[in-house]
Amino acid sequence: MPIARPAASVALEGFELRVLHLPLVAPFTTSFGTETVREVIVVRALTSGGDGWGEIVTQADPLYSSEYTQGAWDVALRFLVPALLDGAAGDRAVREPGRLAPDEVADVLEPFKGHRMAKAGLELAVLDAALRAEGRSFGEYVGAARDRVPSGVSVGIQRDPAALVDTVRGYLDEGYVRIKIKIKPGRDVGDTAAVRDAFGTIPLQVDANSAYTLADADTLAELDLFDLLLIEQPLQEDDLVDHASLARRLRTPVCLDESIVSDKAAADALALGSASVVNIKAGRVGGYLEAVRIHDRCLAAGVPVWCGGMLETGIGRAANAALAALPGFTLPGDVSASSRFYTRDIVTEPAVLEDGHVRVPTGHGLGVEIDPVALDDFTVVRETLTR
Repeated sequence: MPIARPAASVALEGFELRVLHLPLVAPFTTSFGTETVREVIVVRALTSGGDGWGEIVTQADPLYSSEYTQGAWDVALRFLVPALLDGAAGDRAVREPGRLAPDEVADVLEPFKGHRMAKAGLELAVLDAALRAEGRSFGEYVGAARDRVPSGVSVGIQRDPAALVDTVRGYLDEGYVRIKIKIKPGRDVGDTAAVRDAFGTIPLQVDANSAYTLADADTLAELDLFDLLLIEQPLQEDDLVDHASLARRLRTPVCLDESIVSDKAAADALALGSASVVNIKAGRVGGYLEAVRIHDRCLAAGVPVWCGGMLETGIGRAANAALAALPGFTLPGDVSASSRFYTRDIVTEPAVLEDGHVRVPTGHGLGVEIDPVALDDFTVVRETLTR
């Protein structure tokens, strides 16, 4: 189900980029490290018809991904933004000199290899500006089929299984409809058993963030005992063949996250049998337009998808809510309330949990407005490039 009506072009005048440091309400620990402050790049597209906002979801260190904040900052300012302002990179000319349509962004940036998160944040800012100018919502644009989406929560590795149970209990009391726990070698079977024993048949899944190898298959097979929704990214991101081998040895569905960097990667994974569930993160795949293409592929193949999260601010959280409302997103995703991570967001109306769900914004563009005071308070560096 391709996007029915592309967004119109905008007269692009410049981009403002800011690095923000947002304190987390609690440390967030995964198999690759612990975050206490979320470092993120916020993008503002400056156009003659108004501004648009995007978010580059890199982290401070290249641990989840090869991309990281300072690298994204450098490539955006040195290569990507100038290319978009010129309207061409190499022989990739836009249709209207001086104007840029959201669906042209990927083509203009295609000659620059990788850096998908940086590209995604820039594309989203252009999309937001274009849709605001048209008076159209992002949800309408991508084809959202629901006005709210079920909200799951991602729980980092805790001090011990008892602490994990206490943390999960708090989120269940808040109304979250699905629990995902992070695991790593030595903190897998025991942690999962503790949550399952404490809370019975709640929807539960685990996320390894590439912490295992095929040699750990017997340990991972023990997780079959717990009737999990899925095990997410057990092996390294380039191990599609090993994931296919592992999937044949487990009853628990294997879901890919880091491995799915594009629609082509999704096609390869499905063809190999490497996954029976796909986690779609727009930043990881290069933008929301590519995310929609992956959704459409999986929907046609009968493969369920869900929307992952990167501890987004209210900008990315609004876009994720709309994406997660597409019909193929049949599993609860990580679109949680802003208060899950932040005591103070940078939008005036942060996402909230209502009966286990988050509403899809219906305003123009992303449907959220920036809180300029909060934005300034969290900004640590700022740069503007214009034509």
